[in-house]
Amino acid sequence: MKKDDIVILKIEDFNTEGLGIGHSEGLTLFVKDTIIGDVAEVKVMKMKKTYGYARLLCILTSSPDRVEAPCPVARPCGGCQLQEMRYEAQLRFKEQKVRNNLQRIGGFPDPPMEPIIGMKTPFRYRNKAQFPISRDKNGKLFAGFYAGRTHTVIDCRDCLLGAKVNQTILDIVLNHMEKYHIQPYDEATGKGLVRHVMIRVSSEMLYEENYAEENGNALSIAHDGVNEESFCNWQRAETIPEKTSGQIMVCVVINGTFLPESERLVQALGAIPGMASITLNINRERTNVIMGRQIKLLWGQEFIEDTIGGIRFRISPLSFYQVNPRQTEKLYGKALEYADLTGKETVWDLYCGIGTISLFLAQKARAVYGVEIVPDAIRDARQNAQLNHITNAEFFVGKAEEVLPEKYEKEGIHADVIVVDPPRKGCEQSVLDTMLKIRPERIVYVSCDSATLARDLKYLCAGGYELRKVCPTEMFANSCHVENVALMSYER
Repeated sequence: MKKDDIVILKIEDFNTEGLGIGHSEGLTLFVKDTIIGDVAEVKVMKMKKTYGYARLLCILTSSPDRVEAPCPVARPCGGCQLQEMRYEAQLRFKEQKVRNNLQRIGGFPDPPMEPIIGMKTPFRYRNKAQFPISRDKNGKLFAGFYAGRTHTVIDCRDCLLGAKVNQTILDIVLNHMEKYHIQPYDEATGKGLVRHVMIRVSSEMLYEENYAEENGNALSIAHDGVNEESFCNWQRAETIPEKTSGQIMVCVVINGTFLPESERLVQALGAIPGMASITLNINRERTNVIMGRQIKLLWGQEFIEDTIGGIRFRISPLSFYQVNPRQTEKLYGKALEYADLTGKETVWDLYCGIGTISLFLAQKARAVYGVEIVPDAIRDARQNAQLNHITNAEFFVGKAEEVLPEKYEKEGIHADVIVVDPPRKGCEQSVLDTMLKIRPERIVYVSCDSATLARDLKYLCAGGYELRKVCPTEMFANSCHVENVALMSYER
């Protein structure tokens, strides 16, 4: 097989980037815009020794799970890989993906998996969006998202995964830039001022915007034929939860130190109901990292507040906070269930962020200790503990792979339960080794990558732990990603 060959493929699986996988002449081909079950005619664009990439020419036979994507830019945009796949099939794919990784990488022949926790409606769930600003070939400013595997911006101000208010905010920012001749940042030259607009909204803003949609409009999904036993969690009716703060944060990321006529922009944005925080983020580096370290307050406060599971959180522009609040409550509820706390336990929460899981755990533990490398996040975690009158949670700034071993070697710390929620690369070796030395009764592992989860679980099992449960949890509907919670126990 060579470049420009035209072949017919049956799509059998997805890779981690959402590309369809098919086989021809013993070789693997990756094809964008296909879903599992499609039979497609494709053109080979690039070949390696055992695999290659192909472009979709036409669908010869559609998968029974293929649907029309509600978003008009779903294909070129890099945000949604699975929007053309029925949601029931998305959930089955994700559940099987986790099972396959646990079997193949972890070496668990029959992993103890619970049914995936899905969503009632897989749209309008993201509380955060970061929009790059660009110009089209006619010189008109626009905002959107990067096309898959590129830094080409696709015009999309109303992402169907995000809040409707995003479009209103972006229109105001773009009009301000046009009026005062403010240039967007150009990655190729390093020139221009406005790089991104980051928008965060509280849970209440999302719930109020999409409540009507969940009760009958075109974005609601069909429930016919769903296996209730497997997907009972996703079918459960949802209602608007307790009232939260209903707040909006806007942060304009700039390649400079000030924004011309910023007071006029503040006046326009401040008129939006719920606006609570307007800031600038200074990022003058020649990098594709979106946010810089310096925040300048233009109006309001440097944070917004949100409530999940009865706990209030203050979220600053640089803090990590789960993007799907409704599913976050389910995810952390499952972590709390697995921790099985009685009020007597000492718990260590590694990679704790702004203390979301820590404060959930503190309600039922004797003491909780959180570790996080980002100083701003630890500052928020401490403030969040005070905000909720939680006095049995303490937080440390530093790398988990350094703080935990040091606390163990120098202070001989004890833990009944350790909770980890590492980045996609998984836990550092030193963290795993120190957990094996401390030997807590239970380890609760929250993971956004089932491959590194399986790898780390295998290592911990080799050190004497037993895998008890794994629960996939939908956090990123219409994408290939899935969050997981795993429970491991050590029999003393």
